[in-house]
Amino acid sequence: MSDFLDLMKLPFLACAILTGIHVYLGLHVIQRGIIFVDLALAQVAALGATLGMLVGYGLHTTQNYFISLAFTLLGAAAFALTRLRKPLVPQEALVGIVYAVAAAGAILVLSRAPEGSEELQALLVGHLLFVDWPEIAKIFGLYSVIGVLHWMVRKPLLLISHNPERAFQEGRHVRWWDFVFYATFGVVVTSSVDLAGVLLVFSFLIVPSVCAVFLARGVGARLFVGWFCGIMTSVAGIIASYQWDLPTGATVVCAFGICLIVCAGLRLGLGERT
Repeated sequence: MSDFLDLMKLPFLACAILTGIHVYLGLHVIQRGIIFVDLALAQVAALGATLGMLVGYGLHTTQNYFISLAFTLLGAAAFALTRLRKPLVPQEALVGIVYAVAAAGAILVLSRAPEGSEELQALLVGHLLFVDWPEIAKIFGLYSVIGVLHWMVRKPLLLISHNPERAFQEGRHVRWWDFVFYATFGVVVTSSVDLAGVLLVFSFLIVPSVCAVFLARGVGARLFVGWFCGIMTSVAGIIASYQWDLPTGATVVCAFGICLIVCAGLRLGLGERT
């Protein structure tokens, strides 16, 4: 048992840090109705990473990270600029297009790279089991800075997420605040994809937040429920992957699916009392 805890303490800690920032951002995403923005930005980051590999940088090198970040910030700017008061089409349509084009682009780039299929799998599932202390320190410091920034500007960000029409009426600079949100969101996604992969990052963002919406009201209560669900589910998924010798990323994603089913059942049982 002690050997297992020594082996898994860093993945457990990484999951706790990922849950902390992603649940908060996920609540914003759900309120904005752009559920797949995380998946789209994650795929844009993956496209940047594949291009970095094609020009000779390793998948987890500093140079490749900044290439991915540059692509993600371009995607964030596109989402902010297309935020209109009365859009002709839902912004989710643009999010879906960006995801599809970025995914296709990554496949095309990897088709020209040696060992492209192995690199694609690494982008999808990450390297959560092999995280080390320097990487833990990096994401904790980075996400702490972003968390403090969001706390300082929480009023306009929460207003735009929950009541965008009122934000426009009050004369808020909605596109600017949208860029702040998407840019910081993009930094988180780029760092998280490098660690956990596209699929797991999407699960960390959406599933605990949806569970929180099912079971609680108010931002504070939903954060607590989301953090609890995210940490407990990811730890359970890692333990299951170890016990049954399964791929870690895929096992944790499936564990999140089970968690969502359980929370949906609880919601049905509670009815309108929450």
